[in-house]
Amino acid sequence: MNLFQLKLLSALLIFVMTILAGIIPFKKRLHSLKGHGFPIGEALACGVFLGAGLIHMLGDASEGFIHAGIQYPMASVICGASFLGLLLLEHIGTELNHHRSTQSPAIALLAVLMLSIHALLAGTALGLSQNLAAMLIVLLAILAHKWAESFSLSVQINKTDLALLPGIVIFGIFAVMTPIGIMLGNTITQLSGVHPLLEPIFSALAAGTFLYIGTLHGLTRAAMIQCCNLKHFSFLILGFVLMAIVAIWT
Repeated sequence: MNLFQLKLLSALLIFVMTILAGIIPFKKRLHSLKGHGFPIGEALACGVFLGAGLIHMLGDASEGFIHAGIQYPMASVICGASFLGLLLLEHIGTELNHHRSTQSPAIALLAVLMLSIHALLAGTALGLSQNLAAMLIVLLAILAHKWAESFSLSVQINKTDLALLPGIVIFGIFAVMTPIGIMLGNTITQLSGVHPLLEPIFSALAAGTFLYIGTLHGLTRAAMIQCCNLKHFSFLILGFVLMAIVAIWT
């Protein structure tokens, strides 16, 4: 099986995982996350995302811009803009939660927008992968993170006043974002000879997304922020170390 076929399989696995995790709240009309978390898997995934963003994606993006003759630290600027843009959306969502009823459809729509953006860019990062070991570890991290993310988004949608059909439609939009991103990333690698800036731009955007997911996604609920669960934090460190080890062969 070649790398492209593995990417297709990855897209299918992620899509199926998203649907399976998200369908439970729709079937049972769950309005709470209590008792349905997977914090250790989330913490490990956060460490992998942090390592992938810093060690792999950002470095690759910087090299791409330098090879294109651009000496300005464009990769860091794009990465930072991506990080801050997603964080801004999360802050807006938090403000909406404070000032509106949790039943407001606006909260669910904003959550779908934010999660769809970083699902697309996470998929793009996987699609850009040209190393099997790094790709497989990022795939496992996406699957671990996607389970919790999909479930929590589905619960958020079911807490609102949205009717069942519109809720399923907007969840479906989120579900296809990562597979679309994988195909987009793979296409970008094929076009990089003609458009050399495409790959570093999307690598930098993905790096910002990975840094955001690995650090502040969820704000006070994030494994990086929560105090003081050293067990979960140790799994975050383990995820980062895994990506550092993979970098020896990439």
